[in-house]
Amino acid sequence: MTQVNRMAAVQEQTVELDIKGMHCGGCAATVQKALQRLPGVCDANVNFAVETATIRFDPTQVSVADFIAAVQNAGYDAEIPPEDGASEAADAERDAEIRSLTVRAVVCAALALIVFALSNLRHLFHHSPPAYWSLVTGHWLLFALATPVQVWGAAPFYVSAWKAAIHRTTNMFTLIAIGSSAAYLYSVAATFLPSLFTAAGVAAHVYFDTSSSIIAIILIGRLMEARARRQASAAIQRLIGLQPKTARVVRGGEEVDVPVYKVRVGDVVIVRPGERIPVDGKIIEGASTVDESMLTGESMPVEKKIGDPVIGATVNLTGSFTLEATQVGKDTVLAQIVRLVQAAQGAKAPVQRLADAVAAVFVPTVLLIAAL
Repeated sequence: MTQVNRMAAVQEQTVELDIKGMHCGGCAATVQKALQRLPGVCDANVNFAVETATIRFDPTQVSVADFIAAVQNAGYDAEIPPEDGASEAADAERDAEIRSLTVRAVVCAALALIVFALSNLRHLFHHSPPAYWSLVTGHWLLFALATPVQVWGAAPFYVSAWKAAIHRTTNMFTLIAIGSSAAYLYSVAATFLPSLFTAAGVAAHVYFDTSSSIIAIILIGRLMEARARRQASAAIQRLIGLQPKTARVVRGGEEVDVPVYKVRVGDVVIVRPGERIPVDGKIIEGASTVDESMLTGESMPVEKKIGDPVIGATVNLTGSFTLEATQVGKDTVLAQIVRLVQAAQGAKAPVQRLADAVAAVFVPTVLLIAAL
């Protein structure tokens, strides 16, 4: 039986993983190729914007553990998306990343502007600099200002480029690390060993402004990118935030408050006036009016009585009632809406697929041309 026939005989499964460590479209293409090479994978789609991988696979041939191992072997990290109670930690991690990038980008941009201004100060004086020219615009001062940008500001770029190198691949930070380092090291040599240049009849020019400007611009770009990714997930977080954190469940003849993700199908849940309905269910006692505008867009209250279905995250307005849970967790209507929004964000337009394909070969092509 061929692989296609085997996959047809076994029901395919789909899993989504959070991918960490990607910095460009080339990284996403590398991860996607690593996943697609695994036997039993029908399709793998890695989206850099939302940092996720959606994989369709044959569970008899490959497992989630294999996917995580393949991603790690490619130089990145993968994990199963957190459950309902753990999304706040992921948001806090993204916010911390944005704060770190903000500090790094602001400091490096300020230093790069000073280096650029001092490097081009000679043009303001038309070859007649003031007496303090050699002190203010000396190579030593430019070196002192550019070094923090190169060492501290570009540290994440070097880490990413090194990880790619040890896994025998390249990414956009490979070019950034090589380009900025070449300008910086050349300038360091011109600063500390100018005789090497003068002996060869070449002026000992420095390019600290070039190296620091490259790093500052890329850091600003990464900051804008991180903020865009955070905003992309904000709509999903707002949807998830509609669901109550706890539910009042009757267990052992007593009413107890439990986390909503611990509610099971068949549980009896009590909903009081003004509360959001925690899960999808069917009213078995009482009656009320419910605001279903979050689902339908219609703000007119809907009458609910015994036997009527109710949807989780809608608002109970007037009376109390008791419901029997029929859909919980990932099976609720709200969870399905969230999955549809995530699928829409994770889907790639044809132009994005083309961009990822170009990014995958862009860096090796540039390095080959430079070597020639």
